[in-house]
Amino acid sequence: MTWLTVALVLVAAAAGLLRWRRPAWYWLTFGVTLAALRVLVRYTSVMDACGLTVPPSRWRLTLARVTNRPAPESRPPRILRIRPTRTGLVLRLKLRPGQDAFDVAASSDRLRHSFGLYGVTSRELRSGVVEVRMTGYDVLKRVQMPARLDTGPMRVPVALREDGAVHYRDYRTMPHALTLGATESGKSVYQRNLVAGLAPQRVALVGIDCKQGVELFPLARRFSALADNPDTAAELLDALVAHMEDVYQLIRAEQRITADVPDAEIATDIWDLPADLRPMPIVVLVDEVAELALFANREEEKRRDRIITALVRLAQLGRAAGIYLEICGQRFGSELGKGITMLRAQLTARTAHRVNDETSANMAFGDISPDAVLAAIQIPAETRGLAVAGDSTGGWHRIRAPRTSLRQAVNTCNRHADLTPDLPGLDRFRPVLDAPTPVPAPAVESAPAAA
Repeated sequence: MTWLTVALVLVAAAAGLLRWRRPAWYWLTFGVTLAALRVLVRYTSVMDACGLTVPPSRWRLTLARVTNRPAPESRPPRILRIRPTRTGLVLRLKLRPGQDAFDVAASSDRLRHSFGLYGVTSRELRSGVVEVRMTGYDVLKRVQMPARLDTGPMRVPVALREDGAVHYRDYRTMPHALTLGATESGKSVYQRNLVAGLAPQRVALVGIDCKQGVELFPLARRFSALADNPDTAAELLDALVAHMEDVYQLIRAEQRITADVPDAEIATDIWDLPADLRPMPIVVLVDEVAELALFANREEEKRRDRIITALVRLAQLGRAAGIYLEICGQRFGSELGKGITMLRAQLTARTAHRVNDETSANMAFGDISPDAVLAAIQIPAETRGLAVAGDSTGGWHRIRAPRTSLRQAVNTCNRHADLTPDLPGLDRFRPVLDAPTPVPAPAVESAPAAA
């Protein structure tokens, strides 16, 4: 008994130390088993307390009355499957007649408290089937991306969600995006993860960085075109519009609309073209959109209207031509002038880091979900990198990108610099990469010889 007691004490101490210092290791060794047992044992009583049960059907009550048995109890949703993950548990529930997926979503906080887990989210998979994802610890405190990622063409992992799933930026699904964030909010780290994820893919990167290029020019070896001031940006955007028109002419010439061609093979965008004819897709990153919309005199106002018009045209028509926009900024509001709300309406994916005003959060999520607006303005200043991501369908979740230094992003871009395509219409905007100037060795004065 003495040795058994010592062993139990050592195991409990090790579990406590892991839970404090390495919550992910604690979850994989101890937490997942304890949480699964707690959920299975408490399931019926918790569902009853949360109001997620339905009374027995009439035929069951009649059968109990006829057979002189006790009346059956209310029934909770049936567990179809319980699956442990590296960050929590996943429950798949079959709802009873009369129940709704919204009832489960509304009870998420009560389920989290009752099961003793860190977070609970739910989503409806199909009619009558709900998936409840539970996290055992704060996965956003120390972001660790899983080893196996579901990547693909124009689909890159950029962050980790609060339910333990990976947040992907899928350009084929959501072509254009808006990313907001105040100074020191982690927006630049999110952007580095995006560029580093796109660097190994067959894609052309075009950057507009009006902060004299301090954010994007270190990554210039992987960019096909870069602009560091509004004047160059206006010319670059006009060249992109001309490139888009040329791609549309190519699609029309290769549409294959003869009678013997199936509907699925008729070309309507670049992805329907044969691989040998398909133009290179282009991702346009705008680091600070407000610098493109501000003006101080009449000439700058004309340039501003030209820039915003080109951005709106690319957002409206660029998807089929393989041109995708990533609009980033510290501030995004209607006071930036006409055309801004029209541009915002075309940006499907929305990401907001910590912002300094509620108006920017409303511009990001006001037309999506009021809850997302509230979550965005409540991000504390000390949690850099934490953000709220949503889309036009109304769904949203908290995410956090893994810490990526500028040196890591530069090394990734340099490693894949051979994949940088040459775009004929954008040759004059290709960044000039100077060879490093050798640093002369310091002169060493010889000491006088001793007599």
